[in-house]
Amino acid sequence: QVQLVESGGGSVQAGGSLRLSCTASLRTFSVYDMGWFRQAPGKEREAVAAISRSGHNTYTADSVKGRIGISRDYANTLYLEINSLKPEDTAVYYCAARFAARDSPAYTLNDGASYNYWGQGTQVTVSS
Repeated sequence: QVQLVESGGGSVQAGGSLRLSCTASLRTFSVYDMGWFRQAPGKEREAVAAISRSGHNTYTADSVKGRIGISRDYANTLYLEINSLKPEDTAVYYCAARFAARDSPAYTLNDGASYNYWGQGTQVTVSS
């Protein structure tokens, strides 16, 4: 049973920072592309950032470019650091995983429909 468990969300003031973590119970973490997606109330889910199985290729949404860092360790954890938070960053943030036979190019990483496994999400609320 694959489980993805997010943590690190919370309420912060605009300009603050958060570090989200996602712990995965995947047999071989290193063969999965991993991504962070978010969904704000009344809006569609959007890709925030994603990283290929090797960690060499990444995708970052234009809305957060320059403010975030995505990384993964060799064991089972995915991270997302968000700086200079804005009220429009308020959303539920989801971790997702997809099996990758080989390292995926960056332009494919933001396709949410291709991810097979999803976490329950962690709420991030940014107040002005």
